[in-house]
Amino acid sequence: MSAATRQPEVDTNANDIGTNRSEGSEQSGVHEKGAQLISQSDCLSCHKVDEKLIGPSYKEVAKKYEASDANIKYLADKIINGGSGVWGDIPMTPHPAISKEDAAEMAKYVLSLK
Repeated sequence: MSAATRQPEVDTNANDIGTNRSEGSEQSGVHEKGAQLISQSDCLSCHKVDEKLIGPSYKEVAKKYEASDANIKYLADKIINGGSGVWGDIPMTPHPAISKEDAAEMAKYVLSLK
């Protein structure tokens, strides 16, 4: 294959946001599913872990909301249905194809980032 037609190499870890725990810790793997779901979605187009992008950083969200069942449900509903007004005028895009269970795992991961 010539250089002109060769496909660029894809970094398969480019969207790997990691987890909130250190490797080998007692809680190892607790929120990996949520982190992986976020990495595989379009969430990182608007959110980053440590800094505001279009929407708030995940750490800002974790600071605002305690990790309770009610807040996990609330944030999972926001992931699925979208919303606006809480963090400014720019609306969050709805993600109706994400299941309630997966949205809850994503919310648990975000809230674990305190």
